[in-house]
Amino acid sequence: MERFKTIISQCLPLDIDNIDTDQIIPARFLKISSRLNLGKNLFRDWRYYKNVKQKNFILNNPKYTGEILITGKNFGCGSSREHAVWAIMDYGIKAIISNYFADIFKQNALTNGLLVIELKQDIVNSLLNNILKLPNSKLKINLKKQYVEFKSHQIKFPINSYKKKCLMKGYDDIDFLLNLKNQIIKFEKTLFEK
Repeated sequence: MERFKTIISQCLPLDIDNIDTDQIIPARFLKISSRLNLGKNLFRDWRYYKNVKQKNFILNNPKYTGEILITGKNFGCGSSREHAVWAIMDYGIKAIISNYFADIFKQNALTNGLLVIELKQDIVNSLLNNILKLPNSKLKINLKKQYVEFKSHQIKFPINSYKKKCLMKGYDDIDFLLNLKNQIIKFEKTLFEK
């Protein structure tokens, strides 16, 4: 995994609640086992109708671009497919802001290096409205200090300390354990010495 660094980016405002994983990446694209090129099918059925690009869908609007997705509540509900996270990341999104994420999606995201940030609904609504009006606006996300900054206002966000450490170091769960290899060996030696 890549280390998560501070992001300063424009945003993709997707003001829709209850987006499930089948909308994020439809089931017909789950046959592949590679993460590569899944991004081209992100929100496939909303972005295209009979292979024709839908101009009114936000991801097809060239005004909106960036590494940060701001969306409605209960994002990632439905099935537990990890492909949803892979598609989002392959598309180039590094962080998602919502009022609430489905638990399994949240864990899959953090485990794969995608930062998910939960903020109060009124703050999410304000960010969405501002970005929709001013598409060139940028947001700053500082994971180390745990804040989102917009127009000089810093908004703190919570995150599990273990997941934060893994994101900042670029570790998945196996990398984290390998990082502790010497400490584990020392501990094992103390067990056998007794």
